[in-house]
Amino acid sequence: MSPGGGLSALTQHRMRAYFVPAAAGITLAISSLMPWVFVGDMGLGGVPELAGLWILALGMLATLFATLSIITRKNSRHPLLVVGLAALGILLLSCRLLIRTAGERAWAASQAMAIVHDMPAPAEHQPQIGVAVYVGLVASAVLVLFGLTMVLRRVQRPYAEPDDDVE
Repeated sequence: MSPGGGLSALTQHRMRAYFVPAAAGITLAISSLMPWVFVGDMGLGGVPELAGLWILALGMLATLFATLSIITRKNSRHPLLVVGLAALGILLLSCRLLIRTAGERAWAASQAMAIVHDMPAPAEHQPQIGVAVYVGLVASAVLVLFGLTMVLRRVQRPYAEPDDDVE
């Protein structure tokens, strides 16, 4: 077997398009491990919170669906569409809520510190959206677009034909 034989087999695989949602699922899961909103130097969001756990689970589920499609040569675009839509919705809603609550939490902490130390309150820190939110939004958008390819384009054979190994 030649050294490039494995790579050649992957590029000739009938279900090679499913490597895209597999990579998007891994990227979505990785984005859940990073902070989503920053207030000053404090990061909020991600895996310790419930939304981060959901995004991690959805990223792993998307990777599982794509991997099973590659192995079994069966189509799983509709479940990938549902997973992508759920991840997109969770990311959008939790990001908006985190920005609001992070700003209020930082304001309350600065006011408490000012009262305790008997000094004027410091300038308010504005919450900043982290890179992880954008990475997660792009990954979930890729999953949604991949799932929509079956809906938008009528596939002649939604399932791959089995290969005959006998010649």
